Formats: sequence, structure tokens, C-alpha cells
Amino acid sequence: MPKRDERLAAYLEERLPGDGSVDVERHPFGHSNVTYYVTRGERRFVLRRPPEGPFPPGTHDVAREYRVLAGLDGSGVRAPRVVLLCDDAAVIGAPFYVMDRVDGVVIREHMPDALDGAGDRRRIGEELVDALVELHAVDPAAAGLGGLGKPEGFCARQIRRRREQLAMTVAHTRPRPDLEAVAAWLADNVPPSPAPTIVHGDYNLHNVAFAPASPARLVAIYDWELATIGDPLTDVGWMIATWREASDPESVLGDLAMTAGPGFLTRARLAARYEERSGRRFEHPTFYRVLALFRLAVALEGLYALHLLGTSDDPWHAKMEHVVPSLASGALALIGGAPPL
Repeated sequence: MPKRDERLAAYLEERLPGDGSVDVERHPFGHSNVTYYVTRGERRFVLRRPPEGPFPPGTHDVAREYRVLAGLDGSGVRAPRVVLLCDDAAVIGAPFYVMDRVDGVVIREHMPDALDGAGDRRRIGEELVDALVELHAVDPAAAGLGGLGKPEGFCARQIRRRREQLAMTVAHTRPRPDLEAVAAWLADNVPPSPAPTIVHGDYNLHNVAFAPASPARLVAIYDWELATIGDPLTDVGWMIATWREASDPESVLGDLAMTAGPGFLTRARLAARYEERSGRRFEHPTFYRVLALFRLAVALEGLYALHLLGTSDDPWHAKMEHVVPSLASGALALIGGAPPL
């Protein structure tokens, strides 16, 4: 192991439950915060740390992610239990936290055989919605998370901050007048928000895990780095923006195609189930879906900047050269009248 990993292993062996040496292995998926699998005897954990910098201020805040998960412990939300937080960057060059590893499968390019029946395909969508409703039902103050965010003007602030982030990013990439046009439309079309809740910020099929056997059951929600207090419908917009249907053009992301198969709920049915289970109306689907595509495009342009700067070794980041323009085109099509559901 490299010297830095030896230091990490020694740190974890002093603090993690269990006996024996600690093994650390980088997880191949995930393109934002970096994930490692940690094993100690029979115990299994997950370590999360920021990527190698530079990156915009306020992003990749693993201490915030830890705080959210610690607050949700015992709330009934399907989130992993955190074990420790290290805010000493000297250990591995950045802060990190460790959580329990949950047994489950994350659905990516292909459906697991055990969950590939029509009934389980339907249940996957239902479970995805129901777990989100559970999160949005948590009282932030009771979870000790009342100060996590500023809900007033949440959507307008999201748009402004992403525009600022985009301006910083394009200095290292290329001009993006298409995304500026999307941002201008969003700023002019912000709807009233419902009562604020805890918001995940990146809620989609790739950030949850299902039990490996039928019937489909969502067992864990991952990647909480963007969690805050704000408009819960932004989570719904993100969920449907990343959910493909058979009539959609081929995804340039390449790994979102499975929900376009038979048996999966449509975007409209996902939204309707959320309304039924939460009691909230999803009245402005175009705005929320465009906002999701804009946020995603800005974030991915940031990953493309890391590639161009030579600070990322993830080959997926190079693909953002073509992914970001496609997302911007999709947002402009929705603004132009394409159906959002």
C-alpha cells in the first residue's frame, strides 16, 4: 500500500469497531465524492472523501454529509449509519467519514436477474417514491438539522449559485451560452414553493440500493453531500429528470436506459404516486425538470473542468465534453414546449 494508505489504515484500526487489520479498496463507481470499501474482519464499511481538487467552494463537503446522516439515524429514513468523521486532512489529504456498508444492489446499466420481473420493475419505482416521501416527512428540527439550510428563496438561490458556479467553471472549459439561456428562463419562472423539508439534492435510481432478492425493497439511500432544507419538489424534479422512458432519445450518459423497459412506472406515474403519498401537488413539472437538468449540466461541466485541468483520473469525466451540451439541449426543448412528464 502507498504511504498515505498505510497512514489511513493505522488511523482506522485505532477507531473502527472490530479486530484485525483494515483493508481499503476504491469503489469503481461514483464520479463526485470518492468512495472506498473498508473491511475489518467480518465488519464492512464505506469511506467517503472529496475528489482531488480544485473544486468550487461549498461542494464535496463530506462533513456536512456526515452531519445529515447522523441526524437521520433513528428517523426511519433508509440511510446508512455513520461510524466516524475525520476532519484532519493530514490523514489522507482531505476530510472523510465512514459509514456502515448496507447489503444491497445499486441498479446501473443492467437489471439484476432477481429483480427483473414485471412486478419488481413496478415496485422499484414505487419504492423509490415511497422512500423519498419518508425523507420529506422528517421534521428537520427533531433530527437536529433545523439549521442545515435556508429555505426562504430556495429555488431562486439554487439558480443564482449554479450560475455563479458555471461562471467559475467555464473559465477552465468552454463558453456555455445554452446553459446561460436556461438559467435566465429559470430565474424568470420560479414558482411558489411548498413548505420546506429536508431535501436530498441528488435523489435518483443510482443513489439508492435494493435488497438483492424479490420483492424489490429499497434498503439504503446514498450520496447525501447536497442535502439541505428547501423545496421538496426539487427532489421530485431530479428523480423524474433522471428517469428514462421508451420514447426518449438515447441517453448520452449511457447508463440510464433500464427504466425505459416494459414494466417500469412512467414519469407521470412517479409524480402521481408522490402526490398521493405526500399530499403535495407537483404543479410545475417543466420548471422542476429544467432546474434538475441545469443543475446536473453545471455539475458535470465541473467534472469536465477537472479532466481538462489534469486533476482527475476518472475517464468518465472526459465524456462530459458531449454530455453537457446534450443536457442543455434537453432543457431548452422542455422550455420550448416538450412534455415534462
